[in-house]
Amino acid sequence: MIVEIVILAMIAAFLGLRLYSVLGRRAEHEEEPVPTRFERSDAPGRTRPAPQPVAEMPRANREMSGLPSAVEQGLRDITAADRRFELMAFLEGAKAAYAMVLEAFWRGDKEELRELCDDDVYQSFADAIDAREAAGETLDNRLVRIEDTQIRAARLDGRTARISVAFFADIAAVTRDKNGNVVAGSLDDAIESRDVWTFSRDVNSVDPDWLLDETDEG
Repeated sequence: MIVEIVILAMIAAFLGLRLYSVLGRRAEHEEEPVPTRFERSDAPGRTRPAPQPVAEMPRANREMSGLPSAVEQGLRDITAADRRFELMAFLEGAKAAYAMVLEAFWRGDKEELRELCDDDVYQSFADAIDAREAAGETLDNRLVRIEDTQIRAARLDGRTARISVAFFADIAAVTRDKNGNVVAGSLDDAIESRDVWTFSRDVNSVDPDWLLDETDEG
């Protein structure tokens, strides 16, 4: 009988120790403070939540910031109609087109002008080339640099986007007669040119190219 009591006591003690070890560990974990998002990361045993990225202004908004409200609205209308439109890419393309059109006109390349201009502008350039050739004159011009470009107007007419760009450029211009003699201008003195060109594009077209559809002096 005494032996049975001792055995029962030992079993009870063993179970008590097991219960304490389980509950004790659980209590220790429950008492540990839960770090909050405002706690310092250098606190022992605590970690700081990953920082949230700062929301950036959409690229389109950054590109259009500072423009007149009417121009900005026009560009937003064009962007809404053509999700592929990007202002900075357009301006780079406009500068390239400006140089290509001028150089094609100077050398009398009607074929290239036909690809870059709409019918009315092309015809104006073609007539000027014909008059120049009839007079036996040639142009020895050079685009020195494009100093600046500015968006002057932007609008969406139905499904046609139109953007007017002012180009501020330095151009060295020389006109030669049929014998090659200089009759006007100088390659040594570049003159400042200010042109406002309007480019257009059908926003429904799969063709990404813009056409020059109006020219004016700035």
